[in-house]
Formats: sequence, structure tokens, C-alpha cells
Amino acid sequence: MADAWLILPTYNEAENIDRIVRAADDSLGDSQAERHHILVVDDGSPDGTGEIAERLASEIDEVEVLHRTSKEGLGRAYLAGFGYALDRGADLLMEMDSDFSHDPADLPRLIEAAGDADLVLGSRYVRGGGVTDWSFSRRMLSQGGSWYARKLLGVEVRDLTGGFKCFRAATLQGIGYEDTHADGYGFQIELTYRAIRAGFKVVEVPIIFRDRQAGTSKMNPRIAVEAVWKVPALRLRTRRERALSARPSA
Repeated sequence: MADAWLILPTYNEAENIDRIVRAADDSLGDSQAERHHILVVDDGSPDGTGEIAERLASEIDEVEVLHRTSKEGLGRAYLAGFGYALDRGADLLMEMDSDFSHDPADLPRLIEAAGDADLVLGSRYVRGGGVTDWSFSRRMLSQGGSWYARKLLGVEVRDLTGGFKCFRAATLQGIGYEDTHADGYGFQIELTYRAIRAGFKVVEVPIIFRDRQAGTSKMNPRIAVEAVWKVPALRLRTRRERALSARPSA
């Protein structure tokens, strides 16, 4: 539990970034981690998010900022953040939304659970978890997406599309995270599925997910549609890779 890194991808989160970084810093300070860092990965936000993040980095020793020049999607931002943190000796790497949909107060629980797991998921769909402030249609989209992925991939994890996670460094390195193909929902599904297929221990910790109160949601139909076709593609690619690895060498 020595060195924990929280990766916060941002695009136009000027209304949230100051509060979320300070809340996460306080919460991580109360966790079992010996040291913690908060890495803001900003995709060239035109609303000044990156500048606010730089100010925070000048005020808070644990905060660092990685600037990217264009909006390339959630998955690419996380991959850049993972690489940055791993290069600096991260032991634990966490994902969390930057809009308070995930409660920073839950970070210590994810870190504690990582003491006996390779990947910890903050789960909306296990006993004790849930969502608030969502319309019925959005609930059905999220639950249906998790059910669809779970059945097609043949796994027991309840919340495959969630983005509140804590990885051990060895887990990300062991699944070849750099080769992740998807973005958005599909990115979250692919990372968890790879960990399961590689034999890592995955556990779910109940959380309450809340809709953002400030700023604009980045969810759009393209992200949801991508997840629909990426899931069978992921299954086929995994089967193909397994078949190739099983072939006797010449």
C-alpha cells in the first residue's frame, strides 16, 4: 500500500476540479496508503480546467498535471495517466470521475480492499450499492449494458461498465493495458475482463453513484454504441489470442 496514485481525467471540468481535487486529497490522506498522488490528465480543456489544475499543483504537493493537446477520449487519457504513474513507481492506481459522481470519501475503502485483491471495483450493482438522481431510462441503459457484457463475456462481475477502480500496478502491467482498444464504457469493460481472464482477483465494493451537479456530461450515443459492438469483438479477440497461444511451436 506504499504509493497510491489517483488518475483524474478532465475535459471542461472547471466547475468541479478544485473541489474534487481537494476532497480527494483529504480522503487519500486518511487512507492506508503511505504516500498518495493525484494526477490530473487534462485533454486541452478550453474552459481553463488545466490552468486551475496547475494552480492546485502549485498549492498541494501531492497534485501533478499531465496536459494533452486534444480531446482523445476517456480511455486514452487513462492510458496516458497509467503510464505516467507507473514510470514514477506507483503501487496502486485508481480511476475516478472528476464530477463527484464517485464520492472521494470511498477512496480509502477501495485502497483497503486492495490489500486482498488485484483489482477493486466500486460497484453500483452489488448489495449496498446503487445510483441516485438518474432517470429510469438511464438506469436501464446502465444496468442493461452491464448485464449484456456480463452474459456475453461469461463473467460474474456485476458492474462491468463502472469507472471507479483501484488496480495493483502488477495487474495493469500483467494485462498489457497499453493495448486496450476501446474507450468509454467499452474501455472499462475491457480492462476488467482482461484482469479476470488473466487470473487476477477482482472484488466489488458497494458504492452509491450520484449524477453530476455541475458541468456537462460527456456521455453520448457514440460511447454507448461503441460498447455494444466492442464487447463481442473483445470476446472474439480473446478467443483468437487463446487459440494462437495454444498452438504448438514449430
